[in-house]
Formats: sequence, C-alpha cells, structure tokens
Amino acid sequence: MIVDGVNDVTNNISGDNSQDFARARRIIKTDEFSSVFRLRPVQRTTHFVLYARPNQISHARLGIVVAKRYAPRAVTRNTIKRVTREMFRLSSLPAVDYIIRLSHSVNNKAQPATTVHLKTMLRTELRRLLLPQMTKAIGSAGTRA
Repeated sequence: MIVDGVNDVTNNISGDNSQDFARARRIIKTDEFSSVFRLRPVQRTTHFVLYARPNQISHARLGIVVAKRYAPRAVTRNTIKRVTREMFRLSSLPAVDYIIRLSHSVNNKAQPATTVHLKTMLRTELRRLLLPQMTKAIGSAGTRA
C-alpha cells in the first residue's frame, strides 16, 4: 500500500513485523558481536556455527559472519548472507541474539560461485541450526501459559 508516495514497508523500521530485517533486528556493533562470541557455540553443522545469547529486547536479532577464506568470492558470501537472512526472517525465534558464522569452506574458485545445489545445502543446514531454537521458543511459551 502506498501512502503519500511512500511504501508502507519502508515505514516499518521498528522491527515489529517478523517478516522484515530492519536495523532493529540486526546485530551491528562490535561489542554486541563480542558479547555473543564470548559464549560457547550452541550448535554446529558441517559449515556453520551458531552462537546465542538472551537479550533484553522483545525480538530476536541476527549477526552473520562469513570470512573470505571460507567463501573466496563476494557472490558466494552475499548468497550465504541472503539465504541466512531469509531463513531468519521466516523463523519464529525467541528474544535472543544469534550469530551464525561460516566455519568451513563451501566452495573454491574452481567451482561456480553460486548454484542451486549450494543454496539448497545452505537452507538445509540453516534449518538444522534454527529449528531447535524455534522448538525451545515453543516449549518455553507452553510452560509460561
């Protein structure tokens, strides 16, 4: 819907909608990353490590770390970040700060930068990381009622 020439989606910068990835839903500052990294990893998959720390705000936030040594091309790194943000937006997660870090190479320069197979593999691994977190959110909501 357009109101006064401005799209309503751009007006929702508070992060109230779980389908957005507004600035309020991102971990941006170095000290915020550091405070989450100080904790032990919550879960690991073949290529990713998940760190989590409860926060004092009403929604989950996400930080993504994709090192150049594990994904040498920018196209690959951007694909990983895009798929990660998509999975985060579609997940109902508790009020926790999450950092997802790429910990192993996903491809090398001899392989294509991004493929359907790579995106499918990323979605599968990220689902394995986030599904237990969603289950914890559902379980804790059930105990409060």
